[in-house]
Amino acid sequence: MPSADQSYRQQGPVAPASNFAPSGAALVLLAMTLSLGAAVSLGITRFAYSLLLPPMRADLGWSYTVAGAMNTANALGYLLGALLTPRLLRRCTADQALLGCALLASAVMALGAVLTDTPLLLAQRLLAGVVSAVIFMTGGLLAAQLGALSPSRSGLLLGLVYGGVGWGIALSSGLVPPVLEAAQGVAHSWRWAWAALGVACLLASLGLWAGVRWLRRWQALAPRQSAQQAGLDRVAVFRWRDFVPALAGYLCFGMGYIGYMTFVIALLRQEGASGAQTSFFFALLGLAVVGSGRLWAGLLDRWKGGQPMAVLNALLGVATLLPVLTQVWPVMLLSGIAFGAVFLSVVASTTALVRHNLAPGAWMAGIGAFTLIFAAGQVIGPTLTGMVSDGAGGLRLGLLFSALTLWAGAALALLQKPLAQPATSSNPKG
Repeated sequence: MPSADQSYRQQGPVAPASNFAPSGAALVLLAMTLSLGAAVSLGITRFAYSLLLPPMRADLGWSYTVAGAMNTANALGYLLGALLTPRLLRRCTADQALLGCALLASAVMALGAVLTDTPLLLAQRLLAGVVSAVIFMTGGLLAAQLGALSPSRSGLLLGLVYGGVGWGIALSSGLVPPVLEAAQGVAHSWRWAWAALGVACLLASLGLWAGVRWLRRWQALAPRQSAQQAGLDRVAVFRWRDFVPALAGYLCFGMGYIGYMTFVIALLRQEGASGAQTSFFFALLGLAVVGSGRLWAGLLDRWKGGQPMAVLNALLGVATLLPVLTQVWPVMLLSGIAFGAVFLSVVASTTALVRHNLAPGAWMAGIGAFTLIFAAGQVIGPTLTGMVSDGAGGLRLGLLFSALTLWAGAALALLQKPLAQPATSSNPKG
């Protein structure tokens, strides 16, 4: 597996200039451009399915178990993609893998427009998961490299990059319902929404390409770092045993959050929410994701152990529990906003944990390990939640299962201690 440094060197010769220092506004703009990768990999490719689930389930006669199996197939593909990414990075740069798979994601999403057979749709969701994992892992590496350009802003920049998932969710919520409404009366009308999402992925991929080029130009201009700045005072090799509590907590996160994202729209429709209301709910959730980058930046910068993941998992469990307690519309909106404001910051907390404790050469291995665990949780979560939801308690019992899983993840993550304190940090906490 190439290291982060190797991936950096593969971009071409570096001509350092010691006076180069990008402004805060420019860094934020670049982070938002790079966030288009997260918009494609999860915001559109994965989470837009929640909006398509009700019409597809009604049209194709699916049970909740089958509906959950669609996300399980997607998560299994994500797991396969996480396993394949290190091999892929031996043959191409991180930039090439990121941009190539973003284009493939566009084609795979559009493929949903020509399929109606359940096994073929399962295969389509599997392929979407494979390319999503490659995009998310390589995008995470670029996010870590961007944070290295301005360590004092790294928490904010990581949050903004991962917050791109929110842009994808918001875009999907504004795109899918109008397309479904326009296609009413057409056989399998939901297929038109798949085509529209494929076009959205393609446009986002073009913006992502510009962001990648921008980042590499800045890296070429940035001064070479001292050994201390480069993180050589940190642990140089990723070891699974050093991160067992955080990995276990992240597994619970992967199992717990995906149940909410898979079935909350179905619960809203079951309780009588209109298409406009569900679209509004999903858009608010997505916009909350976008805003979460600034909200939790200090938490990610200040703590070097598992505390951020623990706090965020605990809050996410509360947001997941609210629809179990009541279906009052304002409370449901509060649940969506709270969930959106937290869940992608759990992902950002793993990249922050890797950056705080590992040297740059071990970043890709650390990000890859957390991605594998994330994928494994997502494989298990949707089907388990669907099976629970098919029982007497329905979707509410399924979400209760998700909330309990998230709280278990919070308890486990709290056990993670920092491996090393970077000497460049002042008054570090742990």
